Amino acid sequence: MKVSLRKLAHARSGDKGDTANVGLIALDPKYYPLLVKEVTSERVKKHFALICKGKVERFELPNLGALNFLLYESLGGGGTLSLKTDAQGKTYSSALLRMEIDIPDDFKL
Repeated sequence: MKVSLRKLAHARSGDKGDTANVGLIALDPKYYPLLVKEVTSERVKKHFALICKGKVERFELPNLGALNFLLYESLGGGGTLSLKTDAQGKTYSSALLRMEIDIPDDFKL
C-alpha cells in the first residue's frame, strides 16, 4: 500500500547558501524504522529531481526519531543570489511530505 509521508511524519526546512536542509520527524516512534528503510537519499533526490542539481545527503537521528537531508545545489545560488520564488527552501518540507512510500498492508497507522 502507498501512503504519503504526511501520514507518518512532520517536517521542517531551511537553508544555508545553496543547500536546502529538510528534517523529517516521525509522528510516532514505531514509524521511524519504516522512514529509515523507505526514505533514502536516492528517493529524495528523485523526488526533488527538477530542483536539486547536486547530491542529497541523509543523516539519521534515531534518538529524535528523525532523518535530516541536505539537498546540495537546490536553491539557485541561495537567498541573495537567486531569482527563485523560495530561495531559502522554506517550502521544501511540505514538498517532501507529498512523497509517497510503500508500507506493508498490515502496518497500523
